[in-house]
Amino acid sequence: MQVVCLDLEGVLVPEIWIEFSQRTGIAEFSRTTREEPDYDKLMRFRIGLLAQHSLKLADIQAVIAGMSPLPGAREFLDGLREKFQVIILSDTFYEFADPLMRQLGRPTLFCHRLLVDDEGFVRDYKLRQPDQKRHAVNALKSLNFQVMAAGDSYNDTGMLGAADAGFLIHPPETIAREFPQFKAHHGYDDLRASIDAAAARLRSGPA
Repeated sequence: MQVVCLDLEGVLVPEIWIEFSQRTGIAEFSRTTREEPDYDKLMRFRIGLLAQHSLKLADIQAVIAGMSPLPGAREFLDGLREKFQVIILSDTFYEFADPLMRQLGRPTLFCHRLLVDDEGFVRDYKLRQPDQKRHAVNALKSLNFQVMAAGDSYNDTGMLGAADAGFLIHPPETIAREFPQFKAHHGYDDLRASIDAAAARLRSGPA
């Protein structure tokens, strides 16, 4: 009984806030969990920036509607789902994710919610659970699943450490250097090979 847990942004789809930064021309939106390990600090900054520029949830959703998964992501995901159960563990928001989930064949997604006022402005956010990625992996392991996980950012490292096998995919060099215990991959074929090897090792049990 094996499960693969994947981050979403930077792993299967482009970083939404970077895309939004490029579309709006506001460079500050390009800061992500690859640079800022404190997620609450990052989100407070983003919400303040949205208010400063009078940008609404609909403005972000309009950008997301024009986005597509990373090249090869759908094929990678479909291939994994032929052999494993797959769960996407993301710090994105349900209000963002639907167009991208549709293009990925609607995999199971655990993420968070935005709190939006009557005028459509984002005023706050609600975590499904603090440190939800690590907790989800530990919960799956408590149900006797063997868990393999892959991500790219600081907020994925708890998940990778909790998993039976954790890997980096498309990480910035700073994170790859800071967390050498997680093998870094720069393509889906290499990551799939590592997942398959880990799955075989876990099935066979201790040497």
